[in-house]
Amino acid sequence: MKLQFKKDFVWGTSTAAYQIETVSDNEWKGLVSIDGTVFDKCSMHDLRRDEDVEHIARLGTAYRMSCDWGKLQKYPYAEFDAKVAKEYLDFLEKLKAKDVKVMMVLHHFTNPIWFAEAGSWEKKGNRQMWLDFVKKSVDTFGHLVDLWNTFNEPMVYISNGWLLGSFPPFKKGRLLLSRRVLKEIGRAHDEAYDIIKASSKSPIGISKNTVKFVGEIFPGHIFAKIADYWFMDYGAKHFEKVDFQGLSYYCRMPFRPFPITEIDQPGKLKSLGRRHDGMWEYRPSEFYHIIKRFWNKNHLPIYITESGVCTADDQVRIQAIQEYAYWIKKAMDEGVDVRGLFHWSTFDNHEWNLGLSFRFGLMRVDFETGERMMTAAAEYYGQLARTQELEVDEKEIEKWA
Repeated sequence: MKLQFKKDFVWGTSTAAYQIETVSDNEWKGLVSIDGTVFDKCSMHDLRRDEDVEHIARLGTAYRMSCDWGKLQKYPYAEFDAKVAKEYLDFLEKLKAKDVKVMMVLHHFTNPIWFAEAGSWEKKGNRQMWLDFVKKSVDTFGHLVDLWNTFNEPMVYISNGWLLGSFPPFKKGRLLLSRRVLKEIGRAHDEAYDIIKASSKSPIGISKNTVKFVGEIFPGHIFAKIADYWFMDYGAKHFEKVDFQGLSYYCRMPFRPFPITEIDQPGKLKSLGRRHDGMWEYRPSEFYHIIKRFWNKNHLPIYITESGVCTADDQVRIQAIQEYAYWIKKAMDEGVDVRGLFHWSTFDNHEWNLGLSFRFGLMRVDFETGERMMTAAAEYYGQLARTQELEVDEKEIEKWA
C-alpha cells in the first residue's frame, strides 16, 4: 500500500538544547543518571553546529529546537549574552538558508540555577522571569521562527518533578504543590501567548505528552483512569490558548495494577507478549485514537511534536516510522488537520535521568568523540521527507492495532 502525503506536510526532527549541548549552569548539571552516566557534555551540538545543519537539512524540512535559557541569561532579567545569542542566530540563519522551517520551544524541562534558587515554578509570580526570557527570545530570534512552542510536555515535567521525584527538584508525592506549579505554568503559557502574538505572526502552540493508559487488572483500572484524567484532561485544559495543538506520543502503558515499563520491570512486557522498545510498550495504533480525541475537542490544527522509539535497531525504527505514518495518514484521511511530524530525535542524546544508553537518534552519536553517523533509519526518513510517500504493509500494521 502506498501512502501519499500532501506536498506541504512537514517532516521534521526534534531536539532539546539541554540534551544535546554542553551543560550550562542548570539544575541537571552533574546529575548521575540511572545508567551511571553524568549529565554534562551530552552530544556536543554547540561544538558541531555547522555540521549539524547539514544533517538536519538532509533529514527533513523542519527542525524543532530550544535555546538554553541559562546560557542566554546569567541572572534574572539580564540582557542576552551577546556571544551565545550570536551563535544561536548564526545557526538559525544557516537553517533558514537550507529552507528548514523552525519550531522554537521556549521551555523544555530545564531552568537556570538562579531560577531554581528563587523558588522555581512553585512561587507565584516567578513566571515573570521566564516571560522576560520569552520577550527577549521573540525580539532576538522571532524573525527566523516559523512556529512557537511555549512549553514542552508540562505534565511530564510536573509529574516527574513533584509527584515521582525523578526530575529536579526531586520532590515526591507533592500533589498540592504540583497543582500550584501547574497553575503557575498555565498562567505563564497564556501570558507568553500574548507576548509572542504582539510581535510575531507565527502560530503558537503547546506540546502535550499523550499516553494510552490502560487498566488490565484490578485496581489498575482506577489508577489508569486517574492518570488519564491528570495528563489528558485536567492538565491539558490549562493550555488551550493556542493556534495549534502539539501532541507527542510514545507508548501504551498497562496497569497491572501499577504501570509496567521496560525501565522499572525489564522483561515483564516481553513475558506478556507485548511489543516494546527500551522503555515502554510500543503500539502506534493507539496514537490514531488520541489524535482523534484531541481533534474532537476543538478542531484546531495538529502538529506531532514528538514521536519515536528507544532502540539502537535501525529496522525497528524504520518500522516505527512506517506505522506512525500509517496511523497519522488514516486520521488525516478522516478529516483531521495534521500538518506535520517531528521525529524524536535528530541525534542520540542524553535521555534526562535515564542516561546516554537510551537511544532515540536518527543520527548515531559517539559520545566520547561527538562523531555523527548516518543510519539506515536516517536515510529512510530523509527520503520520506523528500518524496512525501512511502510503501507500507497494511495487513502487517493492522494486525498490531
